[in-house]
Amino acid sequence: MSKQWIVGVDLGGTTTKLAFINLDGEILHKWEIPTDNSNEGQNITKNIANAIDQKLEELREQKTNLIGIGMGAPGPINYETGVVLNVVNLGWQDNFPLQESLHSLTGLPVAIENDANCAALGEMWNGAGKGTSDLVCVTLGTGVGGGVIANGNIVRGINGAAGEIGHITSIPFGGAPCNCGKSGCLETIASATGIVRLAENELSKPESQGELAVIFANNGKVTAKDVFDSARNGDELATKVLDEVTFHLGFALANIANTLNPEMIVLGGGVSRAGDILLDSIKVNFSKFTFSAARETTNLSLATLGNDSGAIGAAWLIKNKLNL
Repeated sequence: MSKQWIVGVDLGGTTTKLAFINLDGEILHKWEIPTDNSNEGQNITKNIANAIDQKLEELREQKTNLIGIGMGAPGPINYETGVVLNVVNLGWQDNFPLQESLHSLTGLPVAIENDANCAALGEMWNGAGKGTSDLVCVTLGTGVGGGVIANGNIVRGINGAAGEIGHITSIPFGGAPCNCGKSGCLETIASATGIVRLAENELSKPESQGELAVIFANNGKVTAKDVFDSARNGDELATKVLDEVTFHLGFALANIANTLNPEMIVLGGGVSRAGDILLDSIKVNFSKFTFSAARETTNLSLATLGNDSGAIGAAWLIKNKLNL
């Protein structure tokens, strides 16, 4: 039997991750290319098609090995047509026909999905949620993204905007402005950007002192990692910020569990690399705000696939589309 590989693509604003993935969700080869968003993003799909051909040539493999391309892209997407409705950092005009463009350049079946949904699918297929069919994935990075899977299927909503967990309102009055146009969104608190904002608000107070204050004084800034590292060392100010972040995360995730009762909520993204100091504190707050049936059946876990989740989940789209 000939090889059957799926191309998984995770399209980001600065870097595009590509991988050849087998039907068991295992990465065989992976690599990255820069995302060229010049000229209204017209080079993006050309570069992806060329990168696939070049990698096949480098590996001395045939294009007949490839059965399709799955891609995760930022922003709301019409899954049926593969049209990206709007996206701010890729240069494309609204309603860009991504699926059609990539198919015409490669001749392969193509499936497109929102990148956060792909991360959720990746964790379900071959990550922390392997073996589950009801799962919520929350990505804590520069922003806060989310993907909801019910009975093995992505919940997309009427126009593809379901799962925008980062835009749950956490502070209804007087919250920080969010890029979505609202204020007080979970993203303004629990993203890396939000954590830094909370920390610097505390550090601006005259009485601020401790390890995090020293880092701030020396560098003129702090990172989310600095906050977690300092909290791990017992720094009071950092612990105060951690407590605020994990209160809001625990509260939001509890309400998600109360509504959906997933088997698992998986936390991924760069912020999740803080590990147990983040997860344990979230669990305390999660337990406070879930009712017993949800509390006893919904497990919170850290993602296991790291930066590979998007490409693996994108490949799952093709496996599902072709009923393999």
